[in-house]
Amino acid sequence: MNANGKEQSTEKTITLFVDNKKKLPGALLPILHDIQQHFGYIPQPAIVIIAQGLQQTEAEIYGVISFYAHFHLEQPGRHIIEVCRGEACQAMGSTALEQAIKSQLGVDFGQTTADKNYTLEPVYCLGNCACSPSIKVGRKTYGRMSSSKFAKLIKTLSLYQLNLGEER
Repeated sequence: MNANGKEQSTEKTITLFVDNKKKLPGALLPILHDIQQHFGYIPQPAIVIIAQGLQQTEAEIYGVISFYAHFHLEQPGRHIIEVCRGEACQAMGSTALEQAIKSQLGVDFGQTTADKNYTLEPVYCLGNCACSPSIKVGRKTYGRMSSSKFAKLIKTLSLYQLNLGEER
């Protein structure tokens, strides 16, 4: 499929999400969640399509997307790594841990590694205070994290692990 065909397919998919939910009260957030769930981020054409579908301005749509840290306007890495910056984690050394993670990955918060494998994000509580400092990778939370444990975790994540023919 050429780039133009892919763009048209993306726009059709976004239009379907908008059309399916635009009559709901407060439809914007459910639409954004559906789009992000499908694509992994909010593609740029979505802003115009949603604005037209909901009869709002592009600025209003962008304002909501930029307000919520959950929404991404660029394709994130294969693994999203969230580092807890809550008080309990800070008291247990998360500031040093976040510096070590940034150094190991070569990126800052909100950035994706050049190989598109990792996106680093701050989070302000993972609800794992008793096991701080904590990070979350995808849906899994890791407590009592250290820079050496993180280095081992990254090696594990970097390898394609096959289980019954499926990547995990």
